[in-house]
Amino acid sequence: MSDATDVAIIGGGPVGAALAAALAGSGLDVALLEARAAEQRVSDPRPLALSYGSRLILERLGMWSNLGAPTAIARIHVSQQGGFGRVTLSAQEARLPALGYVIDYERLHEVLEAALPRDASRYLTGVKVVAIRDAGQHSVVEFTLAGIEKSLIARLVVVADGGAIESGSAIKTVDYQQSALTSRVCTERAHGNAAFERFTCAGPLALLPAGDGFALVWTAGHDHAQQLCELAPAEFLAQLQRHFGRRLGAFTTVGARAVFPLRLRCAVDIARAHMVLIGNAAQTLHPVAGQGFNLGLRDAWELAEEIRRCSRDAIGSASMLAAYGARRRLDRGGGVWFTDSLVRLFSNDIAPLKMVRGAGLALLSCLPPARDFVVRRMIFGARG
Repeated sequence: MSDATDVAIIGGGPVGAALAAALAGSGLDVALLEARAAEQRVSDPRPLALSYGSRLILERLGMWSNLGAPTAIARIHVSQQGGFGRVTLSAQEARLPALGYVIDYERLHEVLEAALPRDASRYLTGVKVVAIRDAGQHSVVEFTLAGIEKSLIARLVVVADGGAIESGSAIKTVDYQQSALTSRVCTERAHGNAAFERFTCAGPLALLPAGDGFALVWTAGHDHAQQLCELAPAEFLAQLQRHFGRRLGAFTTVGARAVFPLRLRCAVDIARAHMVLIGNAAQTLHPVAGQGFNLGLRDAWELAEEIRRCSRDAIGSASMLAAYGARRRLDRGGGVWFTDSLVRLFSNDIAPLKMVRGAGLALLSCLPPARDFVVRRMIFGARG
């Protein structure tokens, strides 16, 4: 591998891979460093809700048709447990073919990874990044590969890994004291491409249409989530039934379950000299409203546009990074604020707040322009 490159991407997950794909054909030298060894298969059971806006980006990258048949979300029913007020968001009302699509994380990663350059000198796996150093006109990535110490000079280093290395940026962290339990469940009634977001005092419960059943994301306190994960299937389904209700009839089957702790992790500054953070490295969000990956994908797309529009010598410069930061500020800040506010507002059983929440949902249900505003921001970001 040459010891110099235009853009070095650290992290070959979906966001890093999307950035590499977006820079393909630009004439730039792009290197991607991935911690996972080539023979290691990604094993992540979490479902991803791709917004319609993310579909448009994946279509532009030429990858959407390779995903198979993600399950479309035509409607989203939003309600709160034990309180009045509910609203339905509709793709038809928004004049869109779908609000979003549900796909396995593993499948999305597989498709994006398949589009990465196969040139061994440009896609390194099994890499352990040790440090990123500012060297004046460029950055230096220090790493080990097969036990050998190496370094790479880059005009711009993009960290897309989610925090596996110390980036040097101040991080705001909020521990929600919650975990998300994920699984697949089936119900007596067909989903009809409807998703359900039900807010409870312990956290939101989401049912996303996926194939013939639902992808379940059930938020609860750490101990309770672990207890739910360890229940016998029949008892788990009984508890889920009590928690969600019988709108879909009986819950009939449940698949493998997994638990993930939840917290907000947000870089105060996403850029410094010749380095920028995107995706989970810039912000890790609560899964409520499914904003995290979609926000990260927009990070990658807009960074690629910023890189393409400037001269090679200006890549990684203070002016380029300032332009990218300004371009992403509203969308990124809005996404962080929106998800954090939903968790704080709805994850409690405070009577006055319950009344306010119910009134807000009821008002939203009665005002089509307000619903359209919310839907556009959820799908296309703050500039939607």
